[in-house]
Amino acid sequence: MPSLQSPPMSPPVIKSLDDIRAALQSLPAGDDAAAAKASGREPTLTKPPGSLGRLEELSQWLCRWQGRHPPSMGAPKAQVFAGNHGVVAQGVSAFPADVTAQMVANFEAGGAAINQLCQVFGVGFSIDALSLDRPTGDFTEGPAMTEDECVDAFVFGMGTVSDGMDVLCLGEMGIGNTTSAAALTMALFGGDAAHWTGSGTGVQGAQLEKKTAVVAKAAALHGNNAPDPLQSLCRLGGRELAAITGAVLAARFRRVPVLLDGYVATAAAAALEAARPGALEHCRAGHVSAEPGHRRLLEKLDMVPILDLDMRLGEASGAVLAVAVLKAATACHSGMATFEDAAVSGKTGE
Repeated sequence: MPSLQSPPMSPPVIKSLDDIRAALQSLPAGDDAAAAKASGREPTLTKPPGSLGRLEELSQWLCRWQGRHPPSMGAPKAQVFAGNHGVVAQGVSAFPADVTAQMVANFEAGGAAINQLCQVFGVGFSIDALSLDRPTGDFTEGPAMTEDECVDAFVFGMGTVSDGMDVLCLGEMGIGNTTSAAALTMALFGGDAAHWTGSGTGVQGAQLEKKTAVVAKAAALHGNNAPDPLQSLCRLGGRELAAITGAVLAARFRRVPVLLDGYVATAAAAALEAARPGALEHCRAGHVSAEPGHRRLLEKLDMVPILDLDMRLGEASGAVLAVAVLKAATACHSGMATFEDAAVSGKTGE
Protein backbone atom coordinates (compact mmCIF):
# COMPACT_ATOMS: atom_id res chain seq x y z
CA MET A 1 0.00 0.00 0.00
CA PRO A 2 1.66 3.28 -1.05
CA SER A 3 2.18 5.82 1.73
CA LEU A 4 0.65 9.30 1.66
CA GLN A 5 1.82 11.84 4.23
CA SER A 6 1.62 15.59 4.76
CA PRO A 7 4.00 17.45 7.09
CA PRO A 8 3.08 18.84 10.54
CA MET A 9 3.23 22.53 11.40
CA SER A 10 5.14 24.21 14.19
CA PRO A 11 2.86 25.49 16.97
CA PRO A 12 2.75 29.27 17.39
CA VAL A 13 4.70 31.07 20.09
CA ILE A 14 2.41 31.71 23.05
CA LYS A 15 3.11 34.47 25.55
CA SER A 16 -0.39 35.58 26.54
CA LEU A 17 -4.05 34.64 26.44
CA ASP A 18 -4.37 36.86 23.38
CA ASP A 19 -1.78 34.70 21.63
CA ILE A 20 -3.89 31.63 22.40
CA ARG A 21 -6.97 33.37 21.05
CA ALA A 22 -5.07 34.22 17.86
CA ALA A 23 -3.83 30.64 17.50
CA LEU A 24 -7.40 29.37 17.77
CA GLN A 25 -8.27 31.44 14.71
CA SER A 26 -5.58 29.75 12.60
CA LEU A 27 -6.01 26.08 13.45
CA PRO A 28 -4.80 23.72 10.72
CA ALA A 29 -7.45 21.53 9.17
CA GLY A 30 -7.25 17.78 8.95
CA ASP A 31 -5.80 16.07 5.90
CA ASP A 32 -8.74 15.44 3.58
CA ALA A 33 -6.60 13.53 1.07
CA ALA A 34 -5.41 11.02 3.68
CA ALA A 35 -8.96 10.61 5.00
CA ALA A 36 -10.23 10.06 1.47
CA LYS A 37 -7.62 7.32 0.96
CA ALA A 38 -8.89 5.60 4.09
CA SER A 39 -12.51 6.01 3.03
CA GLY A 40 -11.74 4.61 -0.40
CA ARG A 41 -9.92 1.55 0.92
CA GLU A 42 -12.56 0.54 3.46
CA PRO A 43 -15.17 -0.81 0.98
CA THR A 44 -12.55 -2.95 -0.78
CA LEU A 45 -11.69 -4.96 2.35
CA THR A 46 -12.94 -8.51 2.84
CA LYS A 47 -15.94 -7.76 5.05
CA PRO A 48 -19.49 -6.50 4.66
CA PRO A 49 -19.66 -2.69 4.46
CA GLY A 50 -19.75 -1.10 7.90
CA SER A 51 -19.31 -4.41 9.70
CA LEU A 52 -16.41 -3.14 11.84
CA GLY A 53 -18.55 -0.30 13.12
CA ARG A 54 -16.62 2.49 14.85
CA LEU A 55 -13.28 0.87 14.01
CA GLU A 56 -13.81 2.08 10.45
CA GLU A 57 -14.48 5.66 11.54
CA LEU A 58 -11.52 5.63 13.93
CA SER A 59 -9.04 4.50 11.28
CA GLN A 60 -10.24 7.32 9.01
CA TRP A 61 -9.98 9.81 11.91
CA LEU A 62 -6.40 8.70 12.55
CA CYS A 63 -5.50 9.22 8.90
CA ARG A 64 -7.04 12.67 8.84
CA TRP A 65 -5.19 13.93 11.89
CA GLN A 66 -1.92 12.02 11.48
CA GLY A 67 -1.86 13.44 7.96
CA ARG A 68 -1.02 10.13 6.35
CA HIS A 69 -2.38 6.93 4.88
CA PRO A 70 -2.12 4.23 6.03
CA PRO A 71 -2.44 5.19 9.71
CA SER A 72 0.14 4.12 12.27
CA MET A 73 -0.08 3.15 15.94
CA GLY A 74 3.54 2.20 16.61
CA ALA A 75 4.33 5.22 18.79
CA PRO A 76 1.46 6.11 21.16
CA LYS A 77 2.30 8.32 24.15
CA ALA A 78 0.60 8.97 27.50
CA GLN A 79 1.30 12.33 29.13
CA VAL A 80 0.13 12.99 32.67
CA PHE A 81 0.32 16.37 34.40
CA ALA A 82 0.05 16.86 38.16
CA GLY A 83 -0.98 19.96 40.07
CA ASN A 84 -2.21 21.02 43.50
CA HIS A 85 -5.30 23.10 44.24
CA GLY A 86 -5.90 25.65 46.95
CA VAL A 87 -9.60 24.78 47.03
CA VAL A 88 -8.68 21.56 48.87
CA ALA A 89 -8.69 23.72 52.01
CA GLN A 90 -12.49 23.77 51.69
CA GLY A 91 -12.68 20.03 52.44
CA VAL A 92 -13.76 18.92 48.96
CA SER A 93 -11.58 15.79 48.75
CA ALA A 94 -11.39 12.51 50.63
CA PHE A 95 -7.58 12.71 50.48
CA PRO A 96 -5.08 15.37 51.59
CA ALA A 97 -3.13 17.43 49.06
CA ASP A 98 0.07 15.55 49.97
CA VAL A 99 -1.25 12.60 47.99
CA THR A 100 -0.56 14.40 44.69
CA ALA A 101 3.23 14.35 45.25
CA GLN A 102 3.06 10.83 46.67
CA MET A 103 1.28 9.58 43.57
CA VAL A 104 3.77 11.34 41.30
CA ALA A 105 6.49 9.35 43.06
CA ASN A 106 4.42 6.21 42.53
CA PHE A 107 4.14 6.97 38.80
CA GLU A 108 7.89 7.50 38.59
CA ALA A 109 8.49 4.18 40.37
CA GLY A 110 6.16 2.35 37.98
CA GLY A 111 3.64 1.37 40.65
CA ALA A 112 0.42 3.01 39.45
CA ALA A 113 -2.37 1.60 37.32
CA ILE A 114 -1.33 3.77 34.39
CA ASN A 115 2.15 2.24 34.42
CA GLN A 116 0.70 -1.24 34.07
CA LEU A 117 -1.67 -0.21 31.28
CA CYS A 118 1.08 1.52 29.33
CA GLN A 119 3.28 -1.57 29.64
CA VAL A 120 0.51 -3.89 28.46
CA PHE A 121 -0.40 -1.79 25.43
CA GLY A 122 3.06 -0.53 24.46
CA VAL A 123 2.42 3.12 25.27
CA GLY A 124 5.21 5.53 26.22
CA PHE A 125 4.66 7.36 29.50
CA SER A 126 5.68 10.69 31.02
CA ILE A 127 4.63 12.39 34.24
CA ASP A 128 5.26 16.09 34.87
CA ALA A 129 4.50 17.79 38.16
CA LEU A 130 3.81 21.52 38.03
CA SER A 131 4.82 23.50 41.12
CA LEU A 132 3.25 21.14 43.63
CA ASP A 133 4.74 23.25 46.42
CA ARG A 134 2.68 26.21 45.18
CA PRO A 135 -1.01 25.22 45.03
CA THR A 136 -3.31 27.39 42.99
CA GLY A 137 -5.37 29.98 44.82
CA ASP A 138 -8.61 28.96 46.52
CA PHE A 139 -11.07 29.93 43.81
CA THR A 140 -13.88 30.44 46.29
CA GLU A 141 -11.96 33.54 47.40
CA GLY A 142 -10.24 34.74 44.22
CA PRO A 143 -8.81 33.50 40.90
CA ALA A 144 -7.01 30.16 40.96
CA MET A 145 -4.25 31.51 38.72
CA THR A 146 -3.07 34.80 37.32
CA GLU A 147 -2.95 35.06 33.54
CA ASP A 148 0.84 34.64 33.64
CA GLU A 149 0.61 31.49 35.78
CA CYS A 150 -2.00 30.00 33.48
CA VAL A 151 -0.01 30.83 30.34
CA ASP A 152 3.19 29.39 31.86
CA ALA A 153 1.44 26.07 32.51
CA PHE A 154 -0.20 26.18 29.08
CA VAL A 155 3.16 26.68 27.37
CA PHE A 156 4.71 23.89 29.44
CA GLY A 157 2.01 21.54 28.20
CA MET A 158 2.63 22.59 24.61
CA GLY A 159 6.29 21.70 25.01
CA THR A 160 5.54 18.06 25.85
CA VAL A 161 4.10 17.39 22.38
CA SER A 162 6.56 16.39 19.69
CA ASP A 163 6.36 15.32 16.07
CA GLY A 164 6.21 11.58 15.55
CA MET A 165 3.64 10.70 18.21
CA ASP A 166 0.96 8.52 16.63
CA VAL A 167 -1.57 9.44 19.29
CA LEU A 168 -1.36 11.41 22.53
CA CYS A 169 -3.24 10.23 25.62
CA LEU A 170 -3.74 13.10 28.06
CA GLY A 171 -4.40 12.62 31.76
CA GLU A 172 -3.85 14.22 35.15
CA MET A 173 -3.27 13.79 38.85
CA GLY A 174 -4.28 16.42 41.38
CA ILE A 175 -6.18 16.20 44.64
CA GLY A 176 -9.14 18.56 44.32
CA ASN A 177 -9.15 18.73 40.56
CA THR A 178 -12.61 17.25 40.01
CA THR A 179 -13.88 20.28 41.95
CA SER A 180 -11.96 22.47 39.53
CA ALA A 181 -13.35 20.55 36.55
CA ALA A 182 -16.92 20.89 37.82
CA ALA A 183 -16.57 24.64 38.45
CA LEU A 184 -14.96 25.18 35.05
CA THR A 185 -17.59 23.23 33.11
CA MET A 186 -20.36 25.04 34.97
CA ALA A 187 -18.79 28.37 34.05
CA LEU A 188 -18.44 27.28 30.41
CA PHE A 189 -21.83 25.66 29.91
CA GLY A 190 -24.11 26.81 32.72
CA GLY A 191 -26.55 24.60 34.55
CA ASP A 192 -26.78 23.45 38.14
CA ALA A 193 -23.73 22.68 40.28
CA ALA A 194 -25.27 19.35 41.32
CA HIS A 195 -25.29 18.26 37.66
CA TRP A 196 -21.56 18.85 37.29
CA THR A 197 -20.28 17.71 40.71
CA GLY A 198 -19.49 14.07 41.55
CA SER A 199 -17.77 12.08 44.25
CA GLY A 200 -14.26 12.45 42.80
CA THR A 201 -11.95 10.56 45.15
CA GLY A 202 -14.97 9.15 46.97
CA VAL A 203 -16.71 11.92 48.91
CA GLN A 204 -20.32 11.20 49.85
CA GLY A 205 -23.14 12.60 51.93
CA ALA A 206 -22.49 15.89 53.66
CA GLN A 207 -19.01 16.17 52.14
CA LEU A 208 -20.43 15.84 48.63
CA GLU A 209 -23.02 18.48 49.45
CA LYS A 210 -20.23 20.76 50.63
CA LYS A 211 -18.26 20.12 47.43
CA THR A 212 -21.34 20.97 45.37
CA ALA A 213 -21.82 24.20 47.30
CA VAL A 214 -18.17 25.10 46.70
CA VAL A 215 -18.61 24.56 42.95
CA ALA A 216 -21.73 26.74 42.92
CA LYS A 217 -20.00 29.50 44.88
CA ALA A 218 -16.94 29.47 42.62
CA ALA A 219 -18.96 29.51 39.41
CA ALA A 220 -21.06 32.39 40.73
CA LEU A 221 -18.00 34.34 41.84
CA HIS A 222 -16.09 33.99 38.57
CA GLY A 223 -18.78 33.39 35.97
CA ASN A 224 -19.60 37.07 35.64
CA ASN A 225 -15.96 38.16 35.91
CA ALA A 226 -14.47 35.94 33.20
CA PRO A 227 -15.03 37.54 29.79
CA ASP A 228 -14.25 34.34 27.86
CA PRO A 229 -13.46 30.62 28.33
CA LEU A 230 -9.71 31.17 28.63
CA GLN A 231 -10.27 33.54 31.51
CA SER A 232 -12.48 30.89 33.08
CA LEU A 233 -9.58 28.45 32.77
CA CYS A 234 -7.34 30.89 34.64
CA ARG A 235 -9.84 31.59 37.37
CA LEU A 236 -11.21 28.08 37.94
CA GLY A 237 -8.64 25.69 36.51
CA GLY A 238 -5.33 24.38 37.77
CA ARG A 239 -1.84 24.16 36.40
CA GLU A 240 -2.38 20.58 35.23
CA LEU A 241 -5.60 21.59 33.46
CA ALA A 242 -3.86 24.49 31.72
CA ALA A 243 -1.03 22.16 30.67
CA ILE A 244 -3.52 19.72 29.17
CA THR A 245 -5.15 22.59 27.27
CA GLY A 246 -1.76 23.62 25.90
CA ALA A 247 -0.93 20.07 24.86
CA VAL A 248 -4.23 19.80 22.99
CA LEU A 249 -3.49 22.98 21.04
CA ALA A 250 0.08 21.93 20.21
CA ALA A 251 -1.12 18.52 19.07
CA ARG A 252 -3.46 20.15 16.56
CA PHE A 253 -0.53 21.93 14.90
CA ARG A 254 1.80 18.92 15.03
CA ARG A 255 -0.75 16.55 13.47
CA VAL A 256 -1.05 14.38 16.57
CA PRO A 257 -4.50 12.91 17.27
CA VAL A 258 -5.48 13.14 20.94
CA LEU A 259 -7.29 10.75 23.25
CA LEU A 260 -8.76 12.63 26.19
CA ASP A 261 -9.03 10.72 29.45
CA GLY A 262 -11.71 11.51 32.01
CA TYR A 263 -13.64 14.45 33.40
CA VAL A 264 -10.70 16.68 34.30
CA ALA A 265 -8.85 16.28 30.99
CA THR A 266 -12.04 16.81 29.01
CA ALA A 267 -12.96 19.90 31.03
CA ALA A 268 -9.53 21.36 30.32
CA ALA A 269 -9.88 20.73 26.58
CA ALA A 270 -13.44 22.08 26.60
CA ALA A 271 -12.14 25.58 27.26
CA LEU A 272 -10.68 25.54 23.73
CA GLU A 273 -13.89 24.27 22.17
CA ALA A 274 -15.91 26.90 24.00
CA ALA A 275 -13.52 29.56 22.72
CA ARG A 276 -13.45 28.22 19.15
CA PRO A 277 -15.97 25.60 17.99
CA GLY A 278 -14.17 22.86 16.10
CA ALA A 279 -10.97 23.19 18.13
CA LEU A 280 -11.30 19.58 19.33
CA GLU A 281 -11.90 17.88 15.99
CA HIS A 282 -8.55 16.10 16.38
CA CYS A 283 -9.63 14.72 19.77
CA ARG A 284 -11.64 11.68 20.81
CA ALA A 285 -12.88 10.71 24.26
CA GLY A 286 -11.03 7.58 25.30
CA HIS A 287 -13.80 6.69 27.72
CA VAL A 288 -16.62 8.14 29.77
CA SER A 289 -15.93 8.11 33.48
CA ALA A 290 -18.28 7.39 36.37
CA GLU A 291 -18.25 11.11 37.23
CA PRO A 292 -21.75 12.26 36.21
CA GLY A 293 -20.43 15.56 34.91
CA HIS A 294 -18.20 13.83 32.39
CA ARG A 295 -21.08 12.23 30.53
CA ARG A 296 -22.91 15.55 30.43
CA LEU A 297 -19.78 17.31 29.22
CA LEU A 298 -19.25 14.80 26.41
CA GLU A 299 -22.84 15.40 25.33
CA LYS A 300 -22.17 19.14 25.23
CA LEU A 301 -19.08 18.49 23.11
CA ASP A 302 -20.90 15.97 20.88
CA MET A 303 -18.24 13.34 21.66
CA VAL A 304 -19.10 9.65 21.77
CA PRO A 305 -16.66 7.86 24.11
CA ILE A 306 -14.78 4.85 22.80
CA LEU A 307 -15.16 2.94 26.08
CA ASP A 308 -17.60 2.97 29.00
CA LEU A 309 -16.13 0.92 31.85
CA ASP A 310 -17.39 2.78 34.93
CA MET A 311 -13.86 4.03 35.66
CA ARG A 312 -12.97 7.26 37.50
CA LEU A 313 -9.25 6.93 38.18
CA GLY A 314 -7.75 9.60 35.95
CA GLU A 315 -4.04 9.14 35.19
CA ALA A 316 -4.89 8.79 31.46
CA SER A 317 -6.02 5.25 32.28
CA GLY A 318 -9.17 5.26 30.15
CA ALA A 319 -7.38 6.93 27.25
CA VAL A 320 -4.62 4.31 27.28
CA LEU A 321 -7.17 1.51 27.32
CA ALA A 322 -8.68 3.07 24.19
CA VAL A 323 -5.28 2.77 22.48
CA ALA A 324 -6.00 -0.94 22.17
CA VAL A 325 -9.08 -0.09 20.12
CA LEU A 326 -7.11 2.27 17.89
CA LYS A 327 -4.47 -0.41 17.35
CA ALA A 328 -7.21 -2.84 16.35
CA ALA A 329 -8.69 -0.29 13.94
CA THR A 330 -5.30 0.35 12.37
CA ALA A 331 -4.43 -3.33 12.05
CA CYS A 332 -7.70 -4.17 10.34
CA HIS A 333 -7.60 -1.20 7.98
CA SER A 334 -3.98 -1.70 6.96
CA GLY A 335 -3.61 -5.49 7.15
CA MET A 336 -6.81 -6.94 5.79
CA ALA A 337 -6.83 -8.28 2.26
CA THR A 338 -8.99 -6.66 -0.37
CA PHE A 339 -11.64 -8.67 -2.20
CA GLU A 340 -9.44 -8.59 -5.29
CA ASP A 341 -6.27 -9.69 -3.50
CA ALA A 342 -8.02 -12.55 -1.71
CA ALA A 343 -10.09 -13.59 -4.73
CA VAL A 344 -13.24 -13.22 -2.64
CA SER A 345 -16.46 -12.21 -4.36
CA GLY A 346 -17.75 -8.79 -3.39
CA LYS A 347 -21.28 -7.70 -2.61
CA THR A 348 -23.72 -8.43 -5.41
CA GLY A 349 -26.23 -5.91 -6.69
CA GLU A 350 -29.79 -5.88 -5.46
